Amino acid sequence: MTVGDGPTILVLHGYGMQPATYLPMARLLADRARVVIPAIFELPERWTFDHALDCLESTLDELAVDRVSLMGHSFGGGLELGLAARMPGRIRECVFSDTLGVHREFGLAWEAVHPIGILRMATRPAATSFVQSWATHPIQLSSAALWAFFSNRAAEIQAIADEGIPCHVMWAERDTVLSRADGAEFARRLRASFNVANRPPGYEPIDHDWMFDDPELFVAHLDELRLDALSVAARPGER
Repeated sequence: MTVGDGPTILVLHGYGMQPATYLPMARLLADRARVVIPAIFELPERWTFDHALDCLESTLDELAVDRVSLMGHSFGGGLELGLAARMPGRIRECVFSDTLGVHREFGLAWEAVHPIGILRMATRPAATSFVQSWATHPIQLSSAALWAFFSNRAAEIQAIADEGIPCHVMWAERDTVLSRADGAEFARRLRASFNVANRPPGYEPIDHDWMFDDPELFVAHLDELRLDALSVAARPGER
């Protein structure tokens, strides 16, 4: 799914989600950037981490993207780490929203994909996407969950930090799936900024899925990061 025109932002969605779930957020950026949201569980052949990265890299090649900004939500942040570590020279900047970062591997994956945790914070868009994804791609999702349980992201975090890629970690005010302390530690290791959602007066608590549940608020916080891809200095038509 692609909307907008300008510098490319590749959005990597959360576990069990669908690209269309993030469309309201993408449309808010479409006047300044081309937002590409691939379906990261609808891969040809068996889902593996390396195959997923291969497909993402091929997508950028097909779109003739020389440099890209990455934005990963939840599970998608794990793929973002891998993609940025694989091709650092092609990455403009990284944004991680309430994402897989640091923790004991099994414990973090349990938080990220355990049904009780998901249902505890699920809104209608999240629940609809989750059911649809499991109905259409159960084997791919199962394979992805196994990767999340057993992967170790420490080497990729270090590689990205050593490359000096500009990184930002954004966190919900009240994430009921992932720990804010883990998010802060993740940002520290990445040498990234750490930004917690600021709830306006009278606003409901901001939870794990605020990227698509509260798209206007999310984009307002995103603008405060002064991303290169969204800068007024970005050349029109740049890919």
